[in-house]
Amino acid sequence: MTESSWPRNAWYAAAWSSEIEHELNARCLCDTHVVLYRRSDGDITALEDACWHRLLPLSLGKLDGDQVMCGYHGLKFDGSGRCTFMPSQPTINPSACVRAFPVVERHSLVWLWMGDPALADTDRVPDFHWNDDPQLAGRGGTFYSLACDYRLVVDNLMDLTHETFVHAGSIGHDAITRAPFDVTHTEREVTMERWMRNIDAPPFWARQLECGEAPVDRWHLIHFQAPSTVVGDVGIAHAGTGAPEGDRSQGVTGYFLAAITPETATTCHYFWNFVRDHHLADPQWTEYLHCAHVNDTGQGVYQQDEAVLEAQQKAVDRYDRAPFYNLNIDAGAMWARRLIDRMIEAEQIPRSARARTGESTLIHSQPAG
Repeated sequence: MTESSWPRNAWYAAAWSSEIEHELNARCLCDTHVVLYRRSDGDITALEDACWHRLLPLSLGKLDGDQVMCGYHGLKFDGSGRCTFMPSQPTINPSACVRAFPVVERHSLVWLWMGDPALADTDRVPDFHWNDDPQLAGRGGTFYSLACDYRLVVDNLMDLTHETFVHAGSIGHDAITRAPFDVTHTEREVTMERWMRNIDAPPFWARQLECGEAPVDRWHLIHFQAPSTVVGDVGIAHAGTGAPEGDRSQGVTGYFLAAITPETATTCHYFWNFVRDHHLADPQWTEYLHCAHVNDTGQGVYQQDEAVLEAQQKAVDRYDRAPFYNLNIDAGAMWARRLIDRMIEAEQIPRSARARTGESTLIHSQPAG
């Protein structure tokens, strides 16, 4: 076991692009308090949220043009974190600076690199292009705060057999627990693939395909990119029309996009979006699918998961033992955690020794019973 629960040399979602305007925004990522704002040129700055002078959070100050003015004694810091003004003295102490974080704004999300800036490779920003795909429709991204370890959310998304029990009235189906699945992994990624053939559709999907009681083929293609993003390619098609072979013309597809950012060891930020490939211009479908995830009854898919995950975190805190036993359905989650741990361990050794093979392996898994 590693002592830290997250690697620092990684891109983490800090905000939706729509959240960040020309004003100060405070957020905590990886136990580090950050202040974000959009500059007049449209780019985003992220600084550690503590003044060099007396550590007052800079987010309690104000913007002076594109510089942050501390609300305590008026020190100013530019977008690089360098102090540009000190009251009552003409000479600025050369050590007066705050940490600035590498920022990339891509696919409607703001990503921060929380580790060594020299290692910030923009090619490693997670691919969330579905957020901006004109051939897909959705309500737009949502931000949630969860009182649980971010890895519990990854576990949840990498093993969708829980849908059978947690989401029985909407997306759940006992075929999920019976269907075989494959798990593949590389150095940075894990993919879980499950096909359920010739089954009746659960209510959430039957309404989208308008298939009534006709049999369907259903799929879960879940892709994890270490350390904390999950994209799910999910859907159904009329049975026997070729979906498993790649022809989805007789079906409907949805993509859930989840960027899970650790806040502390027991809390996280959850950036979520769901988009679809049908009824693109119909706002009623957009609202229906949103309400299926979050609604006034508290029984949306997200809300059901929230109740489970936060109760699970309380139990983990309560019991003095290794937290989990594993079943074969946990293969995807186990590999995700293994990759996270490897990233953390790699940060503890010299950079020259960090190279690892990217060779892919395949696990063929069949649920027990």
